[in-house]
Amino acid sequence: MTDWIKKEVLGFEPFGDQEEKDRLRLLFLLDLFHGDVLTRENEITHMTSSAMVFSPAMDKVLMAYHNIYRSWAWLGGHADGQENLLQVAEKEAREESGVHHLIPMNVHPVALDILPVIGHYKKGQYIGAHLHLNLTYAFWAPEGQGLTVRPEENSAVGWIPIEELEQKVTEQDMIPIYRKIIRRCQRDFDPIGGDLEVTKGNA
Repeated sequence: MTDWIKKEVLGFEPFGDQEEKDRLRLLFLLDLFHGDVLTRENEITHMTSSAMVFSPAMDKVLMAYHNIYRSWAWLGGHADGQENLLQVAEKEAREESGVHHLIPMNVHPVALDILPVIGHYKKGQYIGAHLHLNLTYAFWAPEGQGLTVRPEENSAVGWIPIEELEQKVTEQDMIPIYRKIIRRCQRDFDPIGGDLEVTKGNA
């Protein structure tokens, strides 16, 4: 069930020591649980997928104000049985923000992270502490699209200027991750015109 994910992880080019160590641990966990990490039935660790959505000029990112974490955050969610995590990231970005026009910068992930989740209540049910095995995909999207909230998950959606991101994000542990993804995307991909024609990197 996780052959596609394992191939993505094996082919992933780490961006620093953190991603190299997390990549090896993710591969270990895939083998340890015999690939049984695609659903939340694995209460110890499971796969998630995030979307970092940039404006065409790559000077803003699309984020939602997350109800649980009370912070502006990237878009994304659980795999819930779906192995193609690019599709998961795109689906979640649409559902959580209301955008309909998204263009992947690349069909492969731009970041890999193992994220600790502290115990919390959701819909009156306690969710124990666990790990998210997360792959992040990058997208372009026009700013003029109508945005809508997903009330069960977020209370606001908006374009955040990159230079203001660290003032908007109150989850301090996430700032280095967002910073890393922005640096990598600015290094590997060019801004695109208003017509959203890809200039490079859409491999």
